[in-house]
Amino acid sequence: MSNVGVIMLVHTALDRAEQVVRHWTASGCPVVLHVDRQVDRKVFQAFCARLKNDPLVRFSRRHRCEWGTWGIVEASQCASELMLSEFADVDHVYLASGSCLPLRPVQELQTYLAARPDIDFIESATTADVPWIVGGLSTERFTLRFPFSWKKRRRLFDGYVRLQRRLKLRRRIPAGLVPHMGSQWWCLTRRTVTAILTDADRARYDAYFRHVWIPDESYYQTLARLHSDNIESRSLTLSKFDYQGKPHVFYDDHLQLLRRSDCFVARKIWPHAERLYQAFLSPTAADINRTEPNPGKIDRIFAKAVERRTRGRKGLYMQSRYPAKGVENQQTCGAYSMFQGFSELFEDFESWLARATGARVHGHLFSPERAEFSGGQKLFNGCLSDSALHRDRNPQSFLTNLIWNTRGERQCFQFGPRDTQAANWFIAQDSNAQISVISGAWSVSLFKTNRSFADLRREAAKLQRIEAEHLKILRGRWTNARIRVWSMAEFIEAPMENLQTIIDEIGPISRSHIAEAPRMVDLTGFGQFLQNLKNQGMHPYLMGDFPTTPAPARPARPMRKTYVVK
Repeated sequence: MSNVGVIMLVHTALDRAEQVVRHWTASGCPVVLHVDRQVDRKVFQAFCARLKNDPLVRFSRRHRCEWGTWGIVEASQCASELMLSEFADVDHVYLASGSCLPLRPVQELQTYLAARPDIDFIESATTADVPWIVGGLSTERFTLRFPFSWKKRRRLFDGYVRLQRRLKLRRRIPAGLVPHMGSQWWCLTRRTVTAILTDADRARYDAYFRHVWIPDESYYQTLARLHSDNIESRSLTLSKFDYQGKPHVFYDDHLQLLRRSDCFVARKIWPHAERLYQAFLSPTAADINRTEPNPGKIDRIFAKAVERRTRGRKGLYMQSRYPAKGVENQQTCGAYSMFQGFSELFEDFESWLARATGARVHGHLFSPERAEFSGGQKLFNGCLSDSALHRDRNPQSFLTNLIWNTRGERQCFQFGPRDTQAANWFIAQDSNAQISVISGAWSVSLFKTNRSFADLRREAAKLQRIEAEHLKILRGRWTNARIRVWSMAEFIEAPMENLQTIIDEIGPISRSHIAEAPRMVDLTGFGQFLQNLKNQGMHPYLMGDFPTTPAPARPARPMRKTYVVK
């Protein structure tokens, strides 16, 4: 088994931190503790006294750790140096906080890392490729200076940012560095941590990152790219954030949710969650799991939470939902269906859908080349032309005329991030629209091509940005369409059930049960393709979680329903 050394950054709830420390050291893991300098000295000394007899515990020099500032990085540096000097047999260094809680037996983590002795687990993606920042600065955090605290001196912070923009002041990024970002919580090999701390240019890098905004999410994430030969761009710590970018806090009623994640560690745990601490720190919890950490399995639950928080429920008035003029109006004269990602995931999907429903099924009506009318027609009902130029002069009128000119016949068409996006808002606000989305399915066509991986990564990042913006529209407060969204991984768990649900919603013209199933494309190796994108600095999050190796067989779970927006 690998010898894992744990660095814990502690600033509150020291009694809970003490419990977790003893849990780590009981399994032979050395722990280096950094206690925030803002913690009262007497409280700190009492904390040290309770742990002083444990030979696997050390305390590093204390720093003032304020959110978004350099002190957090400096604390982890000092703790890492102490870990490397005091414990020569440590193979991996695992960074955690005082609010982190191990979810699986420590022996499983040690065995997992022993089987991957040269892999660095750290989420590391470029800001240009991944639009995952919520309510904050993106590339400017690396080109401006941030000497003031965002939380305590907000007016100075904002004023200095505006001044730098007005004067067009820009910092120079050190030569050879490509800024990357990711989760603060990493697990690095001894070799990589040593290389980062002993880099000949460390003083220059430290001086630069000292004035980067939120450097704990970019310092190691950037320098690991210089020194690591094998990065798995993911964290072994479960850390979820809400739609405002604030971390989710886990309470006692999240017990089963945390178990389902199969992650080794989770944060942020409420210090009074007695049930969680008892369940996960109890010796009787040492059942061998031996499954791949899979936080993606619970992503849909968090998506539902965001949906409930931001949209509310029909008929329930609250701060995030209040009737607005025009929201309830129908934009077109009849019902129609838009399918996104289906023609990429299934072979000959359009012909199959036409047979299954009796509806008129078109290709990509908003394709940048031409409107792909059913049967390859160049002119459609009402003398609508397939010309992209004519269509794009007023995409809303194009769709309105198409539905009007085919009254009495259900229209279905395909859509995707490669298509013209000008009608997105119009369709999302139309209560006549039925929109079905398999997010991330556009990546299948990239997976099947033989283009260079650098081109694929850029194309994937571009398409993901476009689809993410479309999904944001679909989940917006103005949306009135009938919407179903699955991640690709979620959809292929039960494709027949999901297809039947869609067919049933189309209406009485459809058949009661699917007589034949469309053929799904071969996805062998697709999970590894997504992991390769991650390893190259791109974060493909819309597809859901695809394991790089087959998961062990599990008992069949009850049928689950996807969330519906109406």
